[in-house]
Amino acid sequence: MLQQELDSLTPSRDYSRRDFVRASVGTGFAAAVLPVTAQTVIQTDTAGLVAGEVSIPVGDFKLPAYRAAPAGVANAPVVLVVSEIFGVHQHIADVARRFAKAGYFAIAPEMFVRQGDAGSYGEIAKLVAEVISKVPDAQVMADLDACLAWAKGQGADTGRTAVTGFCWGGRITWLYSAHNPGVKAGVAWYGRLVGPRRR
Repeated sequence: MLQQELDSLTPSRDYSRRDFVRASVGTGFAAAVLPVTAQTVIQTDTAGLVAGEVSIPVGDFKLPAYRAAPAGVANAPVVLVVSEIFGVHQHIADVARRFAKAGYFAIAPEMFVRQGDAGSYGEIAKLVAEVISKVPDAQVMADLDACLAWAKGQGADTGRTAVTGFCWGGRITWLYSAHNPGVKAGVAWYGRLVGPRRR
């Protein structure tokens, strides 16, 4: 199953020299902004926002999440921000703050925390094998449901909910949009459309 996951990330055709140069430049850019370093070029401030770490109850478990919302605004629409495999780092938190600056109640939950610390891994294959592959889809759906229930308790308008995700989170965007008919918009950033179900 791990080999299938890794194979899905490799190209299915040969590249020309021109394609190689384009891919190398793109890879260099991607490596420069990898969230493993927990750094981001854009730093959205928190002026006018309520922002920071929160704990969201999921049964007896307390799910860590980053929340950013416009201060003093009731009934703000909700955006669930689902990270890639590296968890909630500075870039994901910054995305949440950008949504908050636009008037949304943004929540970025730590989806892997029960299985391990995604941010502590330096090798992607090991991270996927030891943490990511062990995260059941049903757990993720329940965690996102709990995020919405919590947001509603904070005064957000969950009748206007969107979900967006990056890479692994892109797949979750599609799954959650199918899971929750109340989701009004879903935007996946380079996530897989197919793959094995995580039970």
